[in-house]
Amino acid sequence: MITDIEDFFAKGCGRCDRFATPDCVARIWSEGLDALRRICLDAGLAETVKWGHPCYMHAGRNIVLIGALRGDFRLNFFKSALMTDPEGLLERQGPNTRNPDTIRFAGPADVARLEPVLRAYLREAMDYAEQGLVPQQAPAEIVLPDELVDALDADPELAEAFHALTPGRQRSYVIHLSSAKTSATRLARIERCRGKIIAGKGFNER
Repeated sequence: MITDIEDFFAKGCGRCDRFATPDCVARIWSEGLDALRRICLDAGLAETVKWGHPCYMHAGRNIVLIGALRGDFRLNFFKSALMTDPEGLLERQGPNTRNPDTIRFAGPADVARLEPVLRAYLREAMDYAEQGLVPQQAPAEIVLPDELVDALDADPELAEAFHALTPGRQRSYVIHLSSAKTSATRLARIERCRGKIIAGKGFNER
């Protein structure tokens, strides 16, 4: 992954083999991404790179992340549960996203049309950061797949390690296991994940 912010806008994030090629989505959406960058910088946000993407910060807190996919490019808000979203622009990134946190763009014209609203949304998020506000969220209920329940019952070391994980890390394994279509696949995934669980890591951590 890239570590230099300019590389993203010139070559891409570096997370796939399309990096620095004409097929890179950062190049395909370059005009729109440049427009989002300008708006974020004009708002007074500090620019850095996180997870291979441009991240914009204020008052020591992540505010938004710029990203691009094949079908669109996006502005992703952190702490989005605080946002009032009066224009109804925020969407969930995926079925496992708790709160709507993403504005999608189909082209640079969308950015130009929404620029006043984007500036207002950024200002709102920056105000929350300055106040140190964080969303109050009820813990999400984690429903364990039957295969995982059986594995934990049969393996005290695994059970102790799993229950010591943060709710977010536990949830990452539940999502991974629940996406399997068969019980045999879920059992195989549990076996492959055992070492990471014992090490106290979430599924997506290295």
